[in-house]
Amino acid sequence: MKKPITQPDDIEPRTIQRADVAPADGFSLVVDGRFKTRYDSETTAREAGAELLGRFPMLQIMVYDAATGTRSPLQ
Repeated sequence: MKKPITQPDDIEPRTIQRADVAPADGFSLVVDGRFKTRYDSETTAREAGAELLGRFPMLQIMVYDAATGTRSPLQ
């Protein structure tokens, strides 16, 4: 006998972020030309980028500012 399928009452909408579309707000890491994780502040994005660059030094990592539409490389 099959068991009835139970659905959760509160289904949260998923936020799908495409790697080829620039985010509308905040700051994002650009890794090898692809948009990755979104952050609310530039310092948080730079810290995450520096940590990632420390683990994988061969990557090209930039911080994208959605307000101005500019990309700045990590030093």
